[in-house]
Amino acid sequence: MQGELRDGRIVVVGASLTGLRAAETLRSEGFGGSLTLIGEEPQPPYDRPPLSKQVLLGRVPADRTGLPRRREIDAEWRLGVRATGVDPYGKRVLLADGAGVPFDRLLIATGTRARPWPDPAEAALDGVFTLRTSDEAGRLAERLAAGPRRVLVIGAGFTGSEIASACRERGLEVTVAERGPAPLVGALGGTLGALAARLQRAHGVDLRCGVTVTSLEGNGRLTGARFSDGTRVEADVAVVALGAVRNTEWLAESGLAAGPRGVTCDAGCRAFDMYGIVTDDVFAAGDVARFPHPLFEYQLLSLEHWGNAVAQVEVAAHNMVNPGPRRRPHLSVPAFWSSQFGLNIKSVGVPTFSDQVVIAQGSLQEARLVAVYGYRGRVTAAVSVNQAKSLEHYERMIETAAPFPPGPGSPDQVGRMAPAPSDVPDPKVLSHGPTVALTGHLPDRRLTLVRPAR
Repeated sequence: MQGELRDGRIVVVGASLTGLRAAETLRSEGFGGSLTLIGEEPQPPYDRPPLSKQVLLGRVPADRTGLPRRREIDAEWRLGVRATGVDPYGKRVLLADGAGVPFDRLLIATGTRARPWPDPAEAALDGVFTLRTSDEAGRLAERLAAGPRRVLVIGAGFTGSEIASACRERGLEVTVAERGPAPLVGALGGTLGALAARLQRAHGVDLRCGVTVTSLEGNGRLTGARFSDGTRVEADVAVVALGAVRNTEWLAESGLAAGPRGVTCDAGCRAFDMYGIVTDDVFAAGDVARFPHPLFEYQLLSLEHWGNAVAQVEVAAHNMVNPGPRRRPHLSVPAFWSSQFGLNIKSVGVPTFSDQVVIAQGSLQEARLVAVYGYRGRVTAAVSVNQAKSLEHYERMIETAAPFPPGPGSPDQVGRMAPAPSDVPDPKVLSHGPTVALTGHLPDRRLTLVRPAR
């Protein structure tokens, strides 16, 4: 059983928000030993949400988004070097420069990266961007400030929609290509997706849904793109916003349950190995972690939320240095927010874990509302549009598994909408059912059992 750790060596791989908050919490918990933070990017930890908002609007330089330090952490920073593996027997993190960093406890907080355009030659065209890092945001903001004739945004999830909003606020012509039926539908379902589509078009976005970009064209420099419906658009900037890839490839030979869906861990953030055995010295937190949550039938959730990363890593850091009886679970209700096209969108719970939705307050017509999601007759999520003050009430409903649909909302409700199908896509990384599935082992991969020497 894991015991108390007050000295010794702790290594954190991932030097962004999650890594920084881990280090601060470890020191607050009384850990006085050696603390090392390893990060692939050369910059100290910075805040990512402003990159698709204030930075693209030119209001904040990309290099001015550094995260404030809540306390001194007395750590060794190994920045600009990539972790390439973990030696689970020698208990070392292996680095691209050939070094090895020993640990007594390890926290994996490597997060995600932007999913690249699938054709490397097209991705290399001048004018093709992704947006995840500070450097990427700085380069894109510089290009937008130069006044391109048209910007093509590929993907209308939250990041793509925020990019399109920033471009329109700058007065730029924007085309958005979305393979689904509406923007945000993958995260919020069809009801709010239809509202997002209406508002994007009202703000002058050339929104094309139900199509994919089949090719990016140009001779060294981007000139346009072709769509699956046979049409073409001219554009000198394209932003690829096709979601995120979890940074787990470096763990392929580690023996951990790590794969494309993330690093599987228990509710106390302890990582599983590939045989389904929980470890005592390796932890995971933030966007890269995949963890069970009792409010969502113990499904393994992977969340790319700022608030989840902070809450989860505080639990992880506490459990890394405290003995078993004092460990605690990560049970926070997920929450996130977005600002786009004059709307403030906030969410609590997991909207994709639903089969029905109802407008409990406000109205779609006024774009001021609270949509409440339910699954199997209980409330599982709520999303507010320009009405965030109401969410605390629905968060309590989620925590207490309140029945769905909820009772009458408030005096500002316009009419009474009957519950409708939530129309969320069948998610590939979350299944409605009690089945727990670890990642990191493929059925056709032969297992090599480690036996003690005789």
